[in-house]
Amino acid sequence: MKLSRPKIAGAPISWGVCEVPGWGYQLSPERVLREMHEVGLTATEYGPDGFLPADPEPILNRYELTALGGFVPVVLHDEPEFPDFDGDVLVLAAATGHDGYDERPALDAAGWRRLLKTLDRFHDQAAEKGIRAVLHPHVGTMIETGPEIERVLEGSRIPLCLDTGHVLVGGTDPATLAVHAADRIAHVHAKDVDHGLAKRVQAGELSYTDAVRANMYRPIGHGDVDFAAVADALGRAGYDGWWVLEQDTILTGEPAGEGPLADVRRSVDALRRLQNR
Repeated sequence: MKLSRPKIAGAPISWGVCEVPGWGYQLSPERVLREMHEVGLTATEYGPDGFLPADPEPILNRYELTALGGFVPVVLHDEPEFPDFDGDVLVLAAATGHDGYDERPALDAAGWRRLLKTLDRFHDQAAEKGIRAVLHPHVGTMIETGPEIERVLEGSRIPLCLDTGHVLVGGTDPATLAVHAADRIAHVHAKDVDHGLAKRVQAGELSYTDAVRANMYRPIGHGDVDFAAVADALGRAGYDGWWVLEQDTILTGEPAGEGPLADVRRSVDALRRLQNR
């Protein structure tokens, strides 16, 4: 089944650009955006604060890109204010309040009530501003596992960002979730996964950061996610949102040759083949 209205975007994390302190070598916006353009992408997520200039339009226009929104970690269980955000899609993660994604605290019943209440409040406030807010289940946040995702689906009205990688690392099959929650999925982060490394993270044998450094995330078609099943489920549901290629990467220095672009190109080609079946 063909995907409807295929829209493919990029994300700076595929080039190793991340909000986590000490994550790795950070490439310049010029290189990242130029390479997005070279591989045929027409849109990007913003990346972390400070990656793009305060007025991003000139540099985006230079590379014929539009900014569609971005990933924003927020400590949702602390009843925060709505984030300062300018974009079409606000991709929320339920941050723990600590740097990084290698460990997370438990959330008590009162914390869950505050988190779910905040999600609905943000959903409504975003809509008033013409923004679509989505909740991104993410390893090392308060919403990671299948039961936690289900708690959000049952206890709030906010749509989901289906991240095919984080969902699998968190113990949920993304194709199964795509079927179960198709009517709640409003944004997609697409990446493939080495399931063997994911299982080591789940078992506590390997930290999340070390697993990313070991290339746990793979180009589409080079890992263990059943992308055909994900695409079919979302196609049947009439999904017409973005597919953001977002292969979390850690760099140790300025890459020689193509560097991360090679993996992005593989993913673009694989996703286009899926869309044209």
